[in-house]
Amino acid sequence: MKKATAIQSAPARPVEGATKKLVVLALLSAFGFISMMLVKIQVVSFLKYEPKDIFLTLAGFLYGPSAALACSAVTGLLELPFSSTGIIGMVMNILSSAAFSCTASVIYRHRRDLYGAVIGLLCSVAVMTVTMLLWNYLISPLYMGVTREEIAPMLTAVFLPFNLLKSGINAALTLLVYRPFMRVLQRCGYSVSDHYADRRSSNIVIFVTAALLFCGCVGVIVWMNRG
Repeated sequence: MKKATAIQSAPARPVEGATKKLVVLALLSAFGFISMMLVKIQVVSFLKYEPKDIFLTLAGFLYGPSAALACSAVTGLLELPFSSTGIIGMVMNILSSAAFSCTASVIYRHRRDLYGAVIGLLCSVAVMTVTMLLWNYLISPLYMGVTREEIAPMLTAVFLPFNLLKSGINAALTLLVYRPFMRVLQRCGYSVSDHYADRRSSNIVIFVTAALLFCGCVGVIVWMNRG
């Protein structure tokens, strides 16, 4: 099967290109922050699902992992005045978003097509989950007021399923908006080369992968509510 969509910025003078890049990254960071403020779904304990990583990952797909990291930092700083967990919570949010968006964009940078996006997003689920398990074990006792011995059982009972659920949903949604995002870029002046030999097959890849991720998320929800 031939390669899928690849992104290349349209030729532009350096200043114009830098300005456009800053505008796009600012908009994606703003969308991430707004989505985080509008969509906060309580899952378990103090843990909430929010979709900002979708926009940060799109920034990484477009401009690389450094852009994803910068947008993660910006949204984390914007959230700080509204956070109940202070500096520690801000660092946790930045680390979580960076683990997800940077992982996906690093892989996509080496294979700039649909399949690179799929592989990157699947890897981002694993990397974010492992990263946050380690972070929660080391840092959560500081602001939860408990010992690490008390945190340890929560790693598999609470933090593992929550991070699998959050990252799985965001990976599926990122995949579903991937091609519409490419079309928007094209209309905004970016050169988007379409290498789909069989558009129907590429749609199948997108929807099957997204469906599997959503099914996995349903399984996690059932797991969290067992008993």
